[in-house]
Amino acid sequence: MDGTAKKTILVVDDDPAISAMLAEQLTSAGYDAVCAYSGSEALLAARNYSPDLVLLDLSLPGKSGEDVLRELGTIPVIIVSARSDIDGKVRTLLAGAADYVTKPFEFAELEARIRVALRKNSGTGEELRCGPVTIDAAKRKCLCSGVEVRLTRTEYAILKALVVAGGNVLTKNQLMTAIEEDTPDCEESSLKTHVANLRAKLKTAGGYDLIRSVWGIGYTLCDK
Repeated sequence: MDGTAKKTILVVDDDPAISAMLAEQLTSAGYDAVCAYSGSEALLAARNYSPDLVLLDLSLPGKSGEDVLRELGTIPVIIVSARSDIDGKVRTLLAGAADYVTKPFEFAELEARIRVALRKNSGTGEELRCGPVTIDAAKRKCLCSGVEVRLTRTEYAILKALVVAGGNVLTKNQLMTAIEEDTPDCEESSLKTHVANLRAKLKTAGGYDLIRSVWGIGYTLCDK
């Protein structure tokens, strides 16, 4: 840790052993740690302690982790969960989580992600990256290889979902689910056209095809 004021991190997990371990490691790393063991306790602790970041498990008694995420507002949240399905990861990241770490994990990796999330939160907005693509979520601005790309609302939603997936393949159904809140008027019959238009714009900016079609499955964003 540097010489700035200590950051407070709220650990939300219904397993006391995991909570105690994380709290001890965070304290050793120079953070102030607060623990909560249910969704309701998490929201109460967030009001009482005003944490700088929350480590949130999804499987909680009572109020679910997904509900807690929605109610935490602008506090950066890193999901720490045993759930590893890409559909769930995409859904929670698009719902506002800053990052997603799958259990089991190494604390060194988690702390690095904490530092990144805190650094992003101290700036002007959230940045998402995959390969040459950077998305400024606060400004809804996209750069490809440093070149700004003008996108329609639907193209932006598709690209954001692919960037969040981080190079993993999204099925057509997963992609439709990921973008439905931002583009409720997009239908599966028109998805191929939107992806083709997006692919052309990214190729013009980046010089090669960044979106790859996986025959019979869906799409992925090349991260190299």
